[in-house]
Amino acid sequence: MRIHTSELRERAPHLRAGDRLLLSGTVYTSRDAAHKRLFALLDAGKPLPYPLKDGVIYYSGATPAPDGLPIGACGPTTSGRMDPYAPRLHDLGICATIGKGRRSPVVVDAIRRNGGVYLCAIGGAGALAARSVVSCEVIAFEDLGCESVKKLEIRDFPLIVAIDCQGGDLYERPEPSPDITD
Repeated sequence: MRIHTSELRERAPHLRAGDRLLLSGTVYTSRDAAHKRLFALLDAGKPLPYPLKDGVIYYSGATPAPDGLPIGACGPTTSGRMDPYAPRLHDLGICATIGKGRRSPVVVDAIRRNGGVYLCAIGGAGALAARSVVSCEVIAFEDLGCESVKKLEIRDFPLIVAIDCQGGDLYERPEPSPDITD
């Protein structure tokens, strides 16, 4: 299904863990170092470089753009490294995060409590993910290089709902029993 970031909050209650979607719209990249700086700004009562209300954060450290392209490889990073930050950001309005891997129980609770979702991108396919990026603009912390905060416009970015707002968690599904037939 195709979803625009501007309608993600409205559509989130209808999404279930395991659903596949093609996301278009605006997302903001932020990883470990950027999250530390975002929290310093929040703690100081200063404005953030992007709006949190209904926002989408992509845990990615994009590589520099080759000639003629808006971005280099931009695959997901391990989301668990941002777990200390995610509950507060969801409580402040973030609708979705994009990354790879499991989330802690407190993050799952924050997603459920705030009607958000956690979306997984395919790890190891950063060049493929870059094909969905229409434009890229560094908007904060340029000194962090690949970990700077970027505003990305994406089109038909392939994702899987890993955690839905009912608390359904793709990583907590039971493994299928092996077929033991001889």
